[in-house]
Amino acid sequence: MRARHLTPAALLLPFALLLAACGGSSRAEGGGGTGSGTDGKGSLTLNVGDQKGGSEALLRAAGELDDLPYKIKWSTFTSGPPLLEAINAGAVDVGAVGNTPPVFAAAAKSKIKVIAGSHSRSDGETILVKKGSPLKRPAQLKGKSIAVAQGSSAHYQLIASLKKAGLTPKDVTLNYLQPADALATFTRGKVAAWAVWDPYTSQALDQADARVLTTGQGVVNGLSFQVAAPAALDDKKKSAALKDYTDRLRRAQNWVFKHPDAWAGAWAKETGLPEKVALDAVKRTRGTAVAVAVDKAAVASEQRIVDEFAALKLIPRSYDFGKFVDRRFNGDLPPSGTAPRTYGKGH
Repeated sequence: MRARHLTPAALLLPFALLLAACGGSSRAEGGGGTGSGTDGKGSLTLNVGDQKGGSEALLRAAGELDDLPYKIKWSTFTSGPPLLEAINAGAVDVGAVGNTPPVFAAAAKSKIKVIAGSHSRSDGETILVKKGSPLKRPAQLKGKSIAVAQGSSAHYQLIASLKKAGLTPKDVTLNYLQPADALATFTRGKVAAWAVWDPYTSQALDQADARVLTTGQGVVNGLSFQVAAPAALDDKKKSAALKDYTDRLRRAQNWVFKHPDAWAGAWAKETGLPEKVALDAVKRTRGTAVAVAVDKAAVASEQRIVDEFAALKLIPRSYDFGKFVDRRFNGDLPPSGTAPRTYGKGH
């Protein structure tokens, strides 16, 4: 049976396996982050929080875990928020998240520092509707029900898209659902639309009779971050390891852009995604990322998310996002507004 003919229930397995960085789940696997083994050698250990098919898989596929002069102990989390909770607790030194989880973590006064950034295309940040839906533009969402993961990058993308269309969250009914539950709800027609991110976008387009109503292009900042524990940054040896680690991630991302098929194959094997869906997500979003500086423009862009969520009472207060940034690893990286890569027309 080909993947696109799977029933909604059968589709839940790969969705459950995918643990996306932008998500808003409230807990890690096993309640705290599951160990995924250790790489490297030496007396220093860097504790890295990851998500299924995330940094570990990326670095391994690109060969960047070979000859590590320090150890990396991996812990796997369901999404960005619990990963940031672990960083705040000192259980993890660094981890990758999307543009919105740090906003919520910092609002809670968590001990975190954004240390590195990447800029991707936002075509995979979408609001999806069924192919047969009469909805043709975001303004027509007024009065409709929409599935979205609370606190995720999709949550902000939805709010920003509604605002651009002259609407507010009060004009729609928000159903806060994680992707696996949202998929089932969307497939059964229980909601009119679904705000989500890649690779879920690519999978829904391939398997759930979905089409794109609108994307995040020109609406969201397309940024994602490496977030570290201040205590790790204050440790001279760990700080050096963090610099090396972010350099390896940058080289690995360069490798992905040049080898999309190889990465899609590795990513599919790691997550349970069909390889076609993985390749679509790589070319639409994941392979387009470029490493960028966490500069004033990046901070200003994140500050707009802070202020928007504060105005909507989704976080308790506004605050200075810049206080949760450490720019020591910016080096000669290009500005945060540097255009992402592209695989050409249609992606």
